[in-house]
Amino acid sequence: MATESTAESGSERDARTTVTVRCTGHVREAVGTHELEFTFEGTTLRAFLEAFFDEYDVEEMLIAETAAEETARGWVPVPDDLPGVWRKNPAGERTRAYARVCINGRFNEHYDGFETRLEDGDRVALLYPFLFCC
Repeated sequence: MATESTAESGSERDARTTVTVRCTGHVREAVGTHELEFTFEGTTLRAFLEAFFDEYDVEEMLIAETAAEETARGWVPVPDDLPGVWRKNPAGERTRAYARVCINGRFNEHYDGFETRLEDGDRVALLYPFLFCC
């Protein structure tokens, strides 16, 4: 199961990890299937994403390069005090508005962002579009 991690050691970089990838919407269309097994070198979400994006041209659909790309304009004002826990990945590791990356059903920012450790059998979902209504 995915766990939080701080840094990948040399032996972990040499490891091969196999995960189940589930895709929705435009990502599914680009990849050509809604589910596949994917093996990559490494053990982190970052290593997975780099390898996956090398094979499938979906990085621009999912990863935000600017703050404007990660932010959707809403018609409801955001309250000053949001309920629950709201965390963002570091700059450069955020998804576009309406796109999400999930590990075993949880958004990656609830783990350790792109440094989250993946294990064989984990499920990585690449969701675009993802809609959230409050």
